Amino acid sequence: MKSDKPDSKLVIEGITQEGKAFRPSDWAERVSGRLATFHNHRIIYSPLLKPGIKDGNKCVYVDEKLKETNPELYNQLLEFAKRNKLKVGSSEPLDE
Repeated sequence: MKSDKPDSKLVIEGITQEGKAFRPSDWAERVSGRLATFHNHRIIYSPLLKPGIKDGNKCVYVDEKLKETNPELYNQLLEFAKRNKLKVGSSEPLDE
């Protein structure tokens, strides 16, 4: 079943439930690299999984479509957030 919001995103924030910044500082880029490609010596992040900033904190935006296209990776991301006690929420569609 498709979501009414065409490009809704799950957001994993780099802030723990205790309010501390998650380390290492490049965690969002590392996580997003799971679906990234390289072209002309540049990293190209997938629209399904990309790093970003929310409220001044690093985060990873996970497109809900990933649940259908790569359920194993989607579940790994949720487990990563749970294991590290990171805040998880939803976001409005990203402006591209």
